[in-house]
Amino acid sequence: MRQQKTPPARASLRSHAAAGVTSLTFRPLTSVIPANRAGVLVTRRIAATSMALLGPGLSGSRIVPVDRTTRRGPSVRGEWVRGPRAHRDDAVILYVHGSGYAICSARTHRGITTRLSHATGLPVFSCDYRLAPRHRFPSAADDVRAAYEWLIAEGHDPGRIVLAGDSAGGHLSVDLTLQLIQEGAPPPAALALFSPLFDPTFELAAGRERVRRDPMTSAARAQRLLDLYFVDEDRAAPRMTFSFEGAGSFPATLVQAGGREMMAADAEELARSLGESGGRCELEIWPGQMHVFQAFPRLVPEAGAALARAADFVVAELEAAERRGSFQLLKEA
Repeated sequence: MRQQKTPPARASLRSHAAAGVTSLTFRPLTSVIPANRAGVLVTRRIAATSMALLGPGLSGSRIVPVDRTTRRGPSVRGEWVRGPRAHRDDAVILYVHGSGYAICSARTHRGITTRLSHATGLPVFSCDYRLAPRHRFPSAADDVRAAYEWLIAEGHDPGRIVLAGDSAGGHLSVDLTLQLIQEGAPPPAALALFSPLFDPTFELAAGRERVRRDPMTSAARAQRLLDLYFVDEDRAAPRMTFSFEGAGSFPATLVQAGGREMMAADAEELARSLGESGGRCELEIWPGQMHVFQAFPRLVPEAGAALARAADFVVAELEAAERRGSFQLLKEA
């Protein structure tokens, strides 16, 4: 039986305190780090250290690295993640990490991937795509597509693959799904997105920030980071500013975002766009929470509940897909 875990009416005192401390420490720190190659290296170290301390992987998880690097073009790199209670092999989660196309990795996101695997019982392939500023658009998207196609080549049915991702990884996940639909290729069974980037111009985020200051960073700072990946690309191009016209077959999607973050506006616009196209999207804005709060279970009490909710969604959608497949087989028989 699927349990309904809806966001609480208000944030915990610890979450409020965490947002306050982050606003006084992390945001000022990131504001003085330059958005260039040297600054990116510093930011990567800060992100890796903070996520290891505040969102470490679950003890007892199994990690198996994958590296199928090619000299040119897309590569499949990342790691298989199995949480302590991951016992199923009938489906798989493809996880796409975020952080502005320039920071973080499969390793930094083990706090999310091990817990998602543990809660769903499923293996997670956490994709390591090429990062800016060395690699520019569309290298990250090409690597995510390569990972998806590799999973299929390894024997995984697209209808048993769930895409999950946070921040820029959410943008990459939506991009991949739209590309597959437009090509007539089978899309994944469902998507679970945490604080997804929807508007790469950051106009939506800037508008939200004028109403309430984001504890982590500013829209202008985030925009400069994305500039390292998109460079001079037109932000109104189809693979950046998404159109869901004709995408009524878009898979069921769960979107979670924090009420304190500027990118809650992106989450709301993504949900609205999917709904208007005929897709089904469940939107959850968690009061008082920061950007990708699910990654910080030691800091934010609500992180575990949000991931449990996402796990319930993933399992339920896979069960629904299995029922639809069984019904279709009976119909054809």
